[in-house]
Amino acid sequence: MTTRIEKDSMGNMQVPDDALYGASTQRAVLNFPVSGYRFGREYIRALGAVKWSAAQTNLELEKLPAPLATHILRAAEEVMEGKLDAHFPIDIFQTGSGTSTNMNANEVIANRCSQYAGKPLGSRDPVDPNNHVNMGQSSNDVIPTAIHVAVADQLAKSVAPALQSLHAAFEKKAQEFWDIIKIGRTHLMDATPVRLGQEFSGYARQCELAVERTQRAIAAVAELPIGGTAVGTGLNCHPDFSGTVCRHLSRITGTEFREAKDHFEAQSAKDGLVEASGHLKTIAVSLTKIANDIRWLGSGPRCAISEITLPETQPGSSIMPGKVNPVMCEAVMQVCARIIGNDATVTWAAAMLSNFELNVGMPVIAHAILESCRLLTNVVEIFRTRCVEGIKANKEHCNELIEFSMAMVTSLVPKIGYLASAEIAKESAKTGRTVRELCMEKKVLPEAELAAALDPIEMTKPGGEGAAGG
Repeated sequence: MTTRIEKDSMGNMQVPDDALYGASTQRAVLNFPVSGYRFGREYIRALGAVKWSAAQTNLELEKLPAPLATHILRAAEEVMEGKLDAHFPIDIFQTGSGTSTNMNANEVIANRCSQYAGKPLGSRDPVDPNNHVNMGQSSNDVIPTAIHVAVADQLAKSVAPALQSLHAAFEKKAQEFWDIIKIGRTHLMDATPVRLGQEFSGYARQCELAVERTQRAIAAVAELPIGGTAVGTGLNCHPDFSGTVCRHLSRITGTEFREAKDHFEAQSAKDGLVEASGHLKTIAVSLTKIANDIRWLGSGPRCAISEITLPETQPGSSIMPGKVNPVMCEAVMQVCARIIGNDATVTWAAAMLSNFELNVGMPVIAHAILESCRLLTNVVEIFRTRCVEGIKANKEHCNELIEFSMAMVTSLVPKIGYLASAEIAKESAKTGRTVRELCMEKKVLPEAELAAALDPIEMTKPGGEGAAGG
């Protein structure tokens, strides 16, 4: 590999000839060969948007000459579009402020500008990475701003739409399954009857609330630290810089951003990202409950609950022929476990690495929360299309389980009392006979009244006599 010599404040560095980055980036590549994890497309796009907005703002504020601004804007657009991703090689586990990645962007944009002008890479001609690309900025406000922009963008354009589609799928299934009556379960034990559609309406509502939580997560990151520069004072930054950059970022992304009310809070703490991650964790908890319920409802198919049938997507065993497993539910639950773990990472990094005027865990915070957004979006889509939309109800088996359940006796409590009802339930458990058979034999009620009392459909209605506690 041929190299060229580039220089930064620490001296000369050998840089690959075909690399658009410079000496500062190369130092970070050598210093942090930790994980192989890199910032993803969504973050680099946001970083490019911040650099574009800063250059446009400096142009409008007459801080940056038009010829230089034109070059920087063009190069920043290429960063946004993903054309220069190969030139962002730095590991996630690096300097905690993300200075290495900020300088990576500055150097790539400056060297691209040199190419536009027909100048050698590393010449800093006509654009300097620090003096021009980083004008009015510090890594300490650029990096968290890019995190907020990337998170808000992913929540608005990826996570929320996926959850909205899942909500619609569950709503459709709730309507489809409304007339199917099944046994309810509390404490994993038989309870009074419920409509299968009612169960699925609960899942739909969880997804609807998940969408609302994405909106609250977006609101949590809507304030941007940009303009605070090194410690929040705004040193070397035009007074109108922050508000103008926020205006441009709002236009580029479609999300309404605003200048941080207090730059010292915005740069020294990462509470907004903790809140956003917390909403993602809550969504993960909801989806875990839904996926776990669905795999249990479909368990069997002969020797377990089997009230629903899940789509068959792949063979389930290398040794047991014909076995099919609830793999889509399992994928959801694994992703949710990762999101919950990522939330712990965000929480810990925000709590323990925020000291005085700066948090020094920003790269890992960005990696964790953006991974949560990406994984959640992807798994929700495959769960909807390859599982939920294809679920079928086993109506006859649902009816069989209801009739066989001892919990049917609950509706008799207002008529014959709790203790008498309990005796019938115990006898049903001991003999294997149904509650209906025993009640008819004992003539506990007139036949018509008994039939009405043991009507499972009536037990699913609000305020019905069959309503009972846990």
